[in-house]
Amino acid sequence: MKLQLIRHATLWLEYGGTQFLVDPMFSDAGANPPVINTPNDRRNPLVPLPFEMEGLFNPDAVLVTHLHPDHWDEAAIVALSKSTSVICQPEDESAIISAGFGSVTAVNESITFKGVTIHRTSGQHGTGEIGKQMGPVSGFVFKAEGEPTLYIAGDTIWCDDVQQALDAHQPDITVVNAGGARFNVGDPITMDEDDVIRVCQYAPKTKVVAVHMDAINHCLVTRADLRGRVEKERLLDRVVIPSDGQWI
Repeated sequence: MKLQLIRHATLWLEYGGTQFLVDPMFSDAGANPPVINTPNDRRNPLVPLPFEMEGLFNPDAVLVTHLHPDHWDEAAIVALSKSTSVICQPEDESAIISAGFGSVTAVNESITFKGVTIHRTSGQHGTGEIGKQMGPVSGFVFKAEGEPTLYIAGDTIWCDDVQQALDAHQPDITVVNAGGARFNVGDPITMDEDDVIRVCQYAPKTKVVAVHMDAINHCLVTRADLRGRVEKERLLDRVVIPSDGQWI
């Protein structure tokens, strides 16, 4: 397995001989307005892609965890071939088909794609009324012969859904969307430093890869913040915090 953080939640995954593009956001830096009702008004994305996006155009499949524009943006919709296989949660199937994609597979529980078994998991994109308004989100677990089990948790806080996924699949590697994204009111809607530490403590056998930082204006926990907390907790051997473009 090889995993590359492109930017934010966009990943390039080489797994079981198959190439997956996860949550593509291709917009140029500053092309989009800030997320509203948040503590700053910086335009998004905050940083450019680390290389020309043409290198991302030919995956075997695109995996979309949910349709928020920092995971599936108009630039990606325009750039990707409409014949590309897209894997998604059931709630998003019709919207992706309406965008012109002709090979869309919604995962209810699990599918097998080119020899890779992909299980869908649930999550909570925040708490209370805000969590409800954020809509359904999914994570996905990858399994294939000779490969480590990989859990991409998606946009979720630490919650029972994540705990159940860790219990059920015992992943070797868990990718978490950190950054502590939040609005001016309410709790974080993605994992913050405390949640990342909870994942490490609950699942001591999983290696944690923390992404989803330093690219969108309402993600307030930076890589430097998380690295400092991880070092304080003596978990530097358990948590990888990749830079944009970095391979793992």
